Amino acid sequence: MSTDGTGRSPGTDERLRRWRMVLGGESADGTGVALSGTDAAMDGALSALYGSGGAAGSSGRSAGLGASAPSVARWLGDIRTYFPGSVVQVMQRDAIDRLGLSALLLEPEMLEAVEADVHLVGTLLSLNKVMPETTRETARAVVRKVVEDIEKRLATRTRATLTGALDRSARISRPRHRDIDWDRTIRANLKNYLPEHGTVVPERLIGYGRASQSVKKEVVLCVDQSGSMAASVVYASVFGAVLASMRSVATRLVVFDTAVVDLTDQLDDPVDVLFGTQLGGGTDINRALSYCQSRITRPADTVVVLISDLYEGGIRDGMLKRVAAMKASGVQFVALLALSDEGAPAYDREHAAALAALGAPAFACTPDLFPEVMAAAIEKRPLPIPDASAAR
Repeated sequence: MSTDGTGRSPGTDERLRRWRMVLGGESADGTGVALSGTDAAMDGALSALYGSGGAAGSSGRSAGLGASAPSVARWLGDIRTYFPGSVVQVMQRDAIDRLGLSALLLEPEMLEAVEADVHLVGTLLSLNKVMPETTRETARAVVRKVVEDIEKRLATRTRATLTGALDRSARISRPRHRDIDWDRTIRANLKNYLPEHGTVVPERLIGYGRASQSVKKEVVLCVDQSGSMAASVVYASVFGAVLASMRSVATRLVVFDTAVVDLTDQLDDPVDVLFGTQLGGGTDINRALSYCQSRITRPADTVVVLISDLYEGGIRDGMLKRVAAMKASGVQFVALLALSDEGAPAYDREHAAALAALGAPAFACTPDLFPEVMAAAIEKRPLPIPDASAAR
């Protein structure tokens, strides 16, 4: 077996190098490997964020990016050089959380250096009210880039999925041949099965309604804007704008904490919607649902989507009574614990169980699943609930 003069094989050296990068060069890491070149630069970038606090120049890692924007900007440039975009986004989030860099995001040169993603947008929105004018336009550009990326990924599929659901929900009893819904027609006529002929005699045809330009459904997105729901607010704003662009859907977007704000008139631009939110504060779901309920004029044709972790600071029994009343009137009620890629968040399990008892199970939903959830609600069929996140 060939070696490199140390008595170790090249494969062993590579494993030790990788372990050295993971362990960070502490005195007890046991690798005996020294880094140079690109490896040393990558290790320095990691050390600044994840180091254990050793003094500069010691053998151990030392944490800290310093307090100045230039040093942080250099670090942001380094990690974009050495790591893929998905890793850069994670490191940026960790830097904001671990090293308290939120204030530095108020400087335009910092915003130009970061890798934009939905979590960064959430951080910027939380700083919206203290953001100086010199930074605001740069921040809007960053937010718009993320919003446009999300729209490119989700808008076409959302429109296609919901258009199909809207057409299928408009059933007619005397359809043309090309409009027959054969699956439902066969199920409705199974009693007319003729075994000797191996066929079903369709006494009653069920068909899809022809598409029209009139409003078929009303959708109310009721979104909790407490700090933990930042990613959900971003995605809900984008989906709200997509729904609002569909003529057959009348869309209302309501955000709330302890107050309620109707942002429907801004739905033509989701960036305006996002800068109209104020992340943080308390939560009064009952008040928000009261407002939404007061705006419903066609209960049987309305879908209400509550996006919240269900930590209610208002009147719990009032919240549940409103949900029960809406469902009794014919409203399709959907409760999402989150609308994000992060999976099930922390949430109030007691409230989730109470909603499930009312026939409104609460579950976390990814942006990719959201069109299917909305399609199911529009067609009044069971929701596609992910088993892992469904409330018990």
